[in-house]
Amino acid sequence: MSPVALALLSQGPDPRSTQESMLFDRFVGDWEFDVIYYRPDGSQRKATGEWHFSRVLEGRAIQDVWMVPTAAERAATGAEPTGYGTAVRFYDPRIDAWRVTWHGVVERVVFRFIARLEGDEIVLEGDDPGEPTRWIFSDIEPESFRWRNVVSRDGGKSWEKQQEMFVRRRTASK
Repeated sequence: MSPVALALLSQGPDPRSTQESMLFDRFVGDWEFDVIYYRPDGSQRKATGEWHFSRVLEGRAIQDVWMVPTAAERAATGAEPTGYGTAVRFYDPRIDAWRVTWHGVVERVVFRFIARLEGDEIVLEGDDPGEPTRWIFSDIEPESFRWRNVVSRDGGKSWEKQQEMFVRRRTASK
C-alpha cells in the first residue's frame, strides 16, 4: 500500500489518543439510513442513504462519506446523488472539543462545527449557513443511532427540525 493510502486510511487511532479523542470511534464502519427531510411547508421527503466512517491521517482524525441515494440505488437506476459529501473531524485539546468540517459536494457548501458530548448526545454546533445550526447524534447504540439537523431562525430561542436520519450498521453480507 502506498504511503498516501496508509495515511488516508488508518487501522486505528493514533497511539497517543486520549479518551476524549475517541468520541467518534464508535461510528467507524459502514452504515445505512432512512432520512426524512422536513420542508418549510410541512411536507416531507423520504430517501435512503449510506454513511461510511474511517480513521484517517495516521489515526488522528475521523472522516466520513455520506450519500443519498445509496451507491447501489444509483447504479441500478442511473440516478444522480441528491446528497453527497464528507466530513473530517478531529479532537482539539485546546478547546476540549472536536472540530468538524463538512464538505457537501452536490450542494457546494462547506460548514464548520464544534462538537461536544452533552449527556448521551453528541452535539455539533455551527452557524455557517448564517443561522445557528445543530447536528445531533442521539439514541446511540452499537448497531444504530439517530441523527438530526436543527436550525434556529430566532438566535437559539427555538429550533426547527430540517432533517432526521435513522441509522443502522450494515451487516457484513452487504
